[in-house]
Amino acid sequence: MAGQLFKVSALATAVFASSGFYLYDRQLHLDDLTVIRFGRAAATTAIISFDYLTAFKHLEYGTEEYWALRSKVHLRSAERLRDLCCANRGTFIKVGQHLGALDYLLPEEYTSTLKVLHSQAPQSSMQEIQQVIREELGKEVLVKAVHWLCPEFAFMWLVDEAKKNMPLELDFLREGHNSEKVANMLAHFPFLKVPKIHWDLSTKRILTMEFAEGGQVNDREYMKKHGIDVNEISENLGKIYSEMIFVRGFVHCDPHPGNVLVRKCPKSKKTEITLLDHGLYQVLEPDFRLDYCRLWQALIRGDMVGVERYSRRLGAGDLFALFACVLTARSWTAVNAGISSVPVTHSEDVEIQTNAAQYLPQISELLNRVPRQMLLLLKTNDLLRGIETTLQTRASSSSFINMSRCCIRAMARHRRSKARSRSRRVQVTLAECVQLCGLSVYELLLWVKGCRLGTWLTALLTFLH
Repeated sequence: MAGQLFKVSALATAVFASSGFYLYDRQLHLDDLTVIRFGRAAATTAIISFDYLTAFKHLEYGTEEYWALRSKVHLRSAERLRDLCCANRGTFIKVGQHLGALDYLLPEEYTSTLKVLHSQAPQSSMQEIQQVIREELGKEVLVKAVHWLCPEFAFMWLVDEAKKNMPLELDFLREGHNSEKVANMLAHFPFLKVPKIHWDLSTKRILTMEFAEGGQVNDREYMKKHGIDVNEISENLGKIYSEMIFVRGFVHCDPHPGNVLVRKCPKSKKTEITLLDHGLYQVLEPDFRLDYCRLWQALIRGDMVGVERYSRRLGAGDLFALFACVLTARSWTAVNAGISSVPVTHSEDVEIQTNAAQYLPQISELLNRVPRQMLLLLKTNDLLRGIETTLQTRASSSSFINMSRCCIRAMARHRRSKARSRSRRVQVTLAECVQLCGLSVYELLLWVKGCRLGTWLTALLTFLH
């Protein structure tokens, strides 16, 4: 057991160690040198590893003393990772934010400790901010970024993605355009709010936008205090991301809790979701998006032939079973039965957490195989699943219904675009309507079953029978 926990902690710190260094204001900060950043990560890895490998030597597994000590070791290790993030900043903060959202996978000591990075990450001083504003708005200085290649590292897919995505995230004009694009694209969702951009006060290094109020999407106490329904929030968040992924192919890829705010509008008293930080988006290629739709439809139905076929088409190869489990965060038993028909249980979550460390080599191989587009989608899935776990809504069937609805629409749109006759387009549209109506009827039946009326009707039918 200690060896498995060591692997998880070592992976986390090894991921952190892939960050390079940068120049700011033409002065080299020694703390940002690769050798120093890597040295911190290596030292943290060594300390955590030693702690896990030695702490449990004289304790029997499963005793009260063992569980108490394990919690303390988890907490010590999580605090060391948090301190490493704060010291190395940059990409380390990004990875720490991601780990802090994986409630369904990592021990609670890790997620609760790293959650502070969602909204309380190290900040630049006002003097640094004012300097950037003077430089950018006054056109005084042009600062050039210098990119250094990272040392050879086992997780080279991570290095490649970081090198590609970090410059995009730091281009604030691009972020502003992404923000406006998604606001227009999802304007039909009245509950979604995207802050407006003040273009006259924005440059490539400064983004000035409308101030947004609200609590973090994983703050259950805030929602309870303000009368916000967690199930409504979870369902609406699922609608937003299902539309982005399956229908539009333009996906916001950083939905950690600090970037998703919720509130009740003071005027309408309706619940709103505000989406922040639009620097990182993934544009999905049409063929990739359609295969991804087909894969999720197969996963929801428990169509194992389809699961294998489309997993292989998405690059998983003979690791298709592991790919299905990673994608859904469900056990292979649940995947075989159809994830929409088997509720998430605590024992299943414990099984996944316990076994995750054993499959790190295979997961690494899988991440090297799949298309680069898949990596950010997996990150997005992880973060959304973490939010659902915190809100305790993972067992809800509404997310699968929303996903199915978007997949049906996406496939119908594709078939219409390929249709050569008007009659064929009408046929596709009618089939789409029938499928969507079937989903709505199913959703209604689930609602009736779950409410008091459903309970009363079930009891009456049983009595009459």
